[in-house]
Amino acid sequence: QVQLVESGGGLVQAGGSLRLSCAASGRTSSSRSAMGWFRQAPGKEREFVAVISWNGRDNDYAESVWGRFTISRDNAQNIALQMNSLKPEDTAVYYCLTGIAYWRGRFSSNMAKNADWGQGTQVTVSS
Repeated sequence: QVQLVESGGGLVQAGGSLRLSCAASGRTSSSRSAMGWFRQAPGKEREFVAVISWNGRDNDYAESVWGRFTISRDNAQNIALQMNSLKPEDTAVYYCLTGIAYWRGRFSSNMAKNADWGQGTQVTVSS
């Protein structure tokens, strides 16, 4: 079983930046797995934010965050999400995932159907 721990959430003003981190531990198969981020705003469904391939060479983003967010991979089990130019609509609980069946190109939701999820970290952007 994989454990995922997110950190770095908080309260920031619009236009500011935050950096989220995620550390995976447990089942070693996560070392060959794509990892990524989803988010869920109050009253809305969870939505895809970003994904990065197992070797860090390929990634994809939701259109809503393109050019503002950057996903990175430090090693097989640690990823980060740098969020710049934050907007109030970015307010959500952000979840880290591993076990995503992504290799390259555009992400599709079925790639995450067998993923493991973290507990989430709250990001609040004030206007």
